[in-house]
Parts: sequence; structure tokens; C-alpha cells
Amino acid sequence: MCGIAGVFYFNKENSIPGLIKMMNHAMAHRGPNAEGIWSEGTIGLGHRRLSIIDLSTAANQPYHDNSKRFVTVFNGEIYNYQSVKEQLQNYDFKTTSDTETLVAAYAAWGTACLQHLKGMFAFAIWDRETKELCLVRDRMGVKPLYYYMDEEKIIFASEIRALLATGLIARKVNPEAIHEYLSYQSVSSPLSMIEGIQQLEAGSWMKIKNGRTEITKYWNPWDSSNNDYPDLSSVKKKVFELLGESVQKRLVSDVPVGAFLSGGIDSSIVVGLMAEVCGIRPATFNISFAEKEFDESLYAEMIAKKFNAHHTRIQLSPQNMLDELENALGAMDTPSGDGINTYVVSKAIKNAGITVALSGVGGDELFAGYPIFEQFRKINAQKKWWDNTALIRKMAAVLLPGKLSNKQSRMRQLLQTPTANIEYIYPLLRQLITPEQVNMYTTLNHKRETEIYNRLRENGDVLRGLPVLSQVSVAEYMGYTQQTLLKDTDQMSMAVALEVREPYLDTDLVQYVLGIPDQYKQPVYPKSLLVESVKPLLPDEIVFRKKQGFVFPWQQWMRGELKTFCSTHLNRLEQRAFINGKSLSKYWNQFLKGDDSIRWMDIWIFVVLEYWLEKNGIE
Repeated sequence: MCGIAGVFYFNKENSIPGLIKMMNHAMAHRGPNAEGIWSEGTIGLGHRRLSIIDLSTAANQPYHDNSKRFVTVFNGEIYNYQSVKEQLQNYDFKTTSDTETLVAAYAAWGTACLQHLKGMFAFAIWDRETKELCLVRDRMGVKPLYYYMDEEKIIFASEIRALLATGLIARKVNPEAIHEYLSYQSVSSPLSMIEGIQQLEAGSWMKIKNGRTEITKYWNPWDSSNNDYPDLSSVKKKVFELLGESVQKRLVSDVPVGAFLSGGIDSSIVVGLMAEVCGIRPATFNISFAEKEFDESLYAEMIAKKFNAHHTRIQLSPQNMLDELENALGAMDTPSGDGINTYVVSKAIKNAGITVALSGVGGDELFAGYPIFEQFRKINAQKKWWDNTALIRKMAAVLLPGKLSNKQSRMRQLLQTPTANIEYIYPLLRQLITPEQVNMYTTLNHKRETEIYNRLRENGDVLRGLPVLSQVSVAEYMGYTQQTLLKDTDQMSMAVALEVREPYLDTDLVQYVLGIPDQYKQPVYPKSLLVESVKPLLPDEIVFRKKQGFVFPWQQWMRGELKTFCSTHLNRLEQRAFINGKSLSKYWNQFLKGDDSIRWMDIWIFVVLEYWLEKNGIE
């Protein structure tokens, strides 16, 4: 796990090493173990290393293949690098690193090597012979890759702030991204918060040669290997097998590997598989609280005891969250309405001496664990009626009062949808604040469709061929999971140089589960297919307890301890040209007076936005 950077001028040489040095410095937190810079003519590559596999200096980057033709910078892990290595018998390996395996595979197969690689990664490879640059991002979008390109150059990096550190990009906010952020608490690819900076989409590669660009999508979540689902028993057996293999892959490391253990279903299964299938004694970490309404340590300790884990209980208080608030906000490379919790947990685990941790992220998305799955299933069950009443529903929407609460505004949007297809319903169910509200509190008057709607619509025919619950899973991967959850996991864990691995996002597992018929996957109780597949791994006390979640009293804090902090940043935000200051001020005051129709998150995203804009000097 690392940070990568690069600058490629298409037609002229420049003082590239100095630029790379500044970019590396801006993301030094991602790789505290080593720094590397390589440049030649019009190209320069930079790297910050967090040593995980092959800890020797021989594996430092930028890294050349044996022929010296190809040079790479690589962020991430290739879990199956040993098996890929065995297929490259004509290559004389000098290290035991997955980086060398990557560059050797690219030298042998070009971008076709991506069909062999299983892992999380973002990398760049420069071909010194053809003068071609190739940028690649992993299938699920676990690792980020941002770039800026104009007529004379391309600049790329793992983080936006590394690009800004060059001084070559105007620090100007992207209005389209503001709309995305306020709607979904994050910015969807290919957009970013900075005008001109884009995200390379997950499962894509990009080649640049002679100033010309080619972008190819090499993988989609619905890509299937024609899996067979003869009966429920066979399905459960296969799910167990794939989960075990996924956890096993993610244990490859030359440093100790731990695991987040909340005491919930997903993380408990990961720990159980580490012990029962992989045969190791897990090192587990649980964040506990004296306040019983937040604390899940009893359940975590139950799992730790069952699997004989080296268990560490790290006790925090809500005050710890408040004390770390500005550190967490400062760690955001891109603004997010979420992620504070991830920062606090990651920092505590890193301080306990762990560099790699397995996480239960992704279990809800794959096994229909969120309410949104049932909501869409119910709407889709009435699809024929829904699709045939578009005119009536639109008339009903017109009858609703002009000034609506968030809930009523969302209902009006649902009534106005032409069909019950996933591209119309999912973006509304995942929406934080509605377009009406965005236009009320900003001066953007934005009518452009959101990125998640566009991507779902473009692939609508394929998605409708999937089981109903799997349509939601794919939408989650394109939307919330990739754009918010994984982005937060990366930026908050890498802020403290902790590598997080997510077994539930293994692509072999994902492709199999997405094809499972709804009759097998529809939850009888929360994530019942997942639980039944690993039975008797989990005790009933874990499976059937009330889900607490890692939630703090933000509503109370924002009206109390954080009131001044929020007011200060909202007042500054109100002065910006794209904000309707009077409306936002009124909204904040309504919240302070206890208006229950305004959720704390509806306000918090504005506070975070201003903090991020100020921190990064964005116009």
C-alpha cells in the first residue's frame, strides 16, 4: 500500500523531478517507509512506500523490469502474485515482491495481464521504447487514481492534494461536483471536487501516447463466468468456499495482519474464517465505549474467545471523537459526509502496532443487508402497476405543496419517475438531500443528471437481466460503496499508514453472488444466506442481536459542543458565490431550534465542505 505520482509532458522536457518531489511530499503519510523518484526526458514517476510484501530496499519503487524497458509505480496488493509468477517462467526474478511480478506480467502480456491479477491496485507503467504511459485502476475501485490533463501534459496521483501541490492546477471548485457531493455526500467518478481533475473509473485502464488518449473498461461487476446455481445447498457450499479463499488471499503479507472486530455479522465471519479455514490465530481489535448505547465489545469478546484470538480492546469515549475531529477532517483528500469513525478506529489500531487489517466492509452490499434492498424489492414487485400509472403519479406529485421537507420532496421525486427501473429508483433511495434542496441552498440551479443515474441508465439492459436484489448490489458498487465507503476507508486509513483489505469485495465472490437467484438470497433474517453459508461459525447471540452500528450523538453535539465550530464554518460558506447564504442560514437556525425534519447529516455536509475548501485553498 503506497502513494503514486507522475508527470508526463507530451512534447517537451521540463523540470519534472522537482514536481514529483512536491507530489510525494503531499502524500508522505501514505508511505512512510521509503520515497522514490525517477525521471527521463518528458516523464517522471514518484512513489511513497508502505512496506507490506518484501520489506527489502530491493523492492523500492519506481521499479524497472529486467529489460529496463518498463518502469512502474504501484499502489496496492496483488494477492495472487505467487501464482502469476509461476506463469512467467522465462523471467529471472530478483525480489519476492508483487511489484516485480506486476511489471514482469505487463512486459509479457501488456494490458491482458489484468485478466490474471487479483487484488486492489492503482498503478502506472511507462514504456520507454514506445513512449506510452498506461494508468490502471482495480476492478472494484478500492484504490484511488486521479489525473489532470491538458494539451501539453498529464499529471496523476493517488490523491488530489498531490496534484494540487504541483502548482500547475487552478484551485477552483467544480460546480458539477458540488451538486454530486450535496446529493450523495461524496463525488462520483469521473468527476472530482476540482475543476479539471478527474478520477479514473474502477475496472479501467488508460493509455496516453503522442498526446492521444485511449480509455478502456476491462471489467464490470456483472461480468459473469456462467456460474451454476442448482439448489440452495450447493449455493451455500460455494459461498463458504469463495469466502474462505478470499480471506486466505488477503493474509499474504510480510508484516502482521490483524482484523477489525466490531462484533457484528460481517467482521465476525472474517475472523472466524481466519481461524477455522486459514488456521491462524487472529489478532483482533475492537473499539469499545463506556457508554452502553455505543458499546459492542461484549459481542466482540465473545467471538474473540470462540476463535482464540489475540484480542485487543481499545476503549474510547465520545470525547475522543471530538478531540480527533479536526485531525480526521484534515485527513480528507476529498470531502465526505462520513469517515470520521474510520479515522478514529484506524488510528487506534495503527497505534496498537498493526499495519494491515481485514475489514467486514462490503458484506451488506453483497448479501442485501441494507434497508434499501427491501425498499427496491417492494417497488419492483409493483413494477407493472408503477410503469402503467406514470401520468397519475405525476398529477399526484403536482398536488403536493410547493415547500416540502426532505422526506416529502423525495416522495415527489418517486412519484415523478417514469418507471420502477433501477436507474430511477436507486439514486433517489440513496440521495441525501434532494435537487430541490440543492437548488434552495446553492445558486447552482443544477439540472444535470447525477453520475450514478447516467451509469445505471447506460447499463440498464444488462442490469435488468440480473436478479432484483443483485441490481441493487451493482448500483451500490457503482454508487455508495465505491464513491463513499471505499473512498473513506482509503483516505482515512492511509492517513495513518494503515492498509485495509476487504474480503467481501473479492471479485470471484462478487461475480458468483450477483448471479444467485433472489429466492436463495432474499433475507429471512439479516443476511441469512451469508450466515447459513458459514454455519455453525457464528453463535446465535451474534446473528440475532439488534444491530447497533458505530453511531455517535452528532445531532446533540452540533447543537452543543460543536455548535460554534459549525456556525463558524457555515458563516464562511454563506459568503461563497455558489451558496444561497440566507437560505442556508435559515436552515441552520431551524436545526438549532430542534426541527426534527432536518437531520444532522443534512447540515454536516455543508460544514465539512467549507472546512475542506478552506484547508485546501479552493476558490
